Amino acid sequence: MISASHVTYYHLCHRKLWLHHRGMRQEDNSAAVGEGKLIGKQSYAHRASRWRELNLGFLKIDHFDPREKLVREVKKSSKLEHAHVAQVQYYLYVLEKAGIDGVQGILEYPKQRRSRTVRLTDEIRQDIQGWEAEIERIVKQDHCPALVKKAYCQNCAYRDFCFV
Repeated sequence: MISASHVTYYHLCHRKLWLHHRGMRQEDNSAAVGEGKLIGKQSYAHRASRWRELNLGFLKIDHFDPREKLVREVKKSSKLEHAHVAQVQYYLYVLEKAGIDGVQGILEYPKQRRSRTVRLTDEIRQDIQGWEAEIERIVKQDHCPALVKKAYCQNCAYRDFCFV
């Protein structure tokens, strides 16, 4: 099954996607990832208790309001916003496939005091089907994809693996 991490990494780095799929989880050793998790837990602590964790086995959504049919994703920074949006779109897509219609998402950046609404369209649904096919193709490759140096490599949890 394809997880939200698969979708996020597909949009960021195919090498990272391939490694993650094979069980190489560098995020646990990353201070930046730890800070992001802390922000997610501490932000909006005053909110109503209606937010629930939704665990679908292969996919875990940290904040879901079943009454409003709303997914909330909290991120540390908007630097990789395109991947964050894709992650929330994938959540919405999977929930829709599970029979929950009319689900919407909100992407929040508390440090920047900014949020963004995320919705599904027919075009995005088709895009997601393409993402799934490409993710399957990448993770089935026998060899790790070649290194493609990107601006955000410096802060990546996989940096040492790729550049040492």
